[in-house]
Amino acid sequence: MTTFVELLLGGLSIGSVYALIALGFVVIFKATEVVNFAHASLLLAGGYVTAVLHDDIGFWPALLVGIAGAAAVGAAIEFFVMRRYRGSDHSVLAIVTIGVDILLITELTRRMGTDVLALGDPWGNEVVNIGGITLAQTRIAAFLAAGLLITVFLLAFRYTSWGVSMRAAAENPQTAALMGIKLGRVSLAAWAVAGALAAVAALFLTVFPTPGLERATSLAALKAFPAAILGGLDSTTGALAGGLIVGVTESLATGYQSDLSFLGRGIGDLAPYLVMVAVLLIRPAGLFGTKELARV
Repeated sequence: MTTFVELLLGGLSIGSVYALIALGFVVIFKATEVVNFAHASLLLAGGYVTAVLHDDIGFWPALLVGIAGAAAVGAAIEFFVMRRYRGSDHSVLAIVTIGVDILLITELTRRMGTDVLALGDPWGNEVVNIGGITLAQTRIAAFLAAGLLITVFLLAFRYTSWGVSMRAAAENPQTAALMGIKLGRVSLAAWAVAGALAAVAALFLTVFPTPGLERATSLAALKAFPAAILGGLDSTTGALAGGLIVGVTESLATGYQSDLSFLGRGIGDLAPYLVMVAVLLIRPAGLFGTKELARV
């Protein structure tokens, strides 16, 4: 029972980080109706800036610069690349983001080389033991930080003028533009917010018990993609639920991998995708996604 509780809590923690990444997918999709496959490079960029600067200026200032840097990269992608293709088919724009992702990750990988970079976090390898249940402090910090950021985002999305503009643009872009909402600014802000969330996620994906930031860290965005899909690409609530489902599924499948040996090795990495497919077979729009209606 203790093992199950530890795996469950660990899954909720890493799931909250996946929710941050999934939220980035959702924000951009709601603003532009484009699936952003360049999200992995935003995550890697934010982590890289933090890792490079933390020795010189300290962890917290480096983290803030990393968040700002990833937000700036996201905004630059929107302004210099995506905006030039405005009006194009959304499938074409999604392919463009794949090209951008390859370009940025190649450059970041060239700079990182084969090194595994530490981000200088203050938690180290400290653990907390409560009632026989052991949990890394980094996991607790990840859950609290992700919960705070998601709460702030949802409140801003609901009550601020930016949130109203975002919701209006997602509902009907043409009408929103006629009402004076500047769609370019909404899109730019969405990419910047997605980049900032990815930078925070990069921190908690590279601290203990993982060794640090490396090229493979960007693959975490692929794990968060099923979270966004099964929750619903147009639902912020779905991103949260999807992230937690993926995190818990991955944690339990990995923890009980020896009991699931008949399914083959590496079932923990595959489990989130199996859950995504199962959900989509029942609800093609995701758990909280909006069903599209068409007149015949």
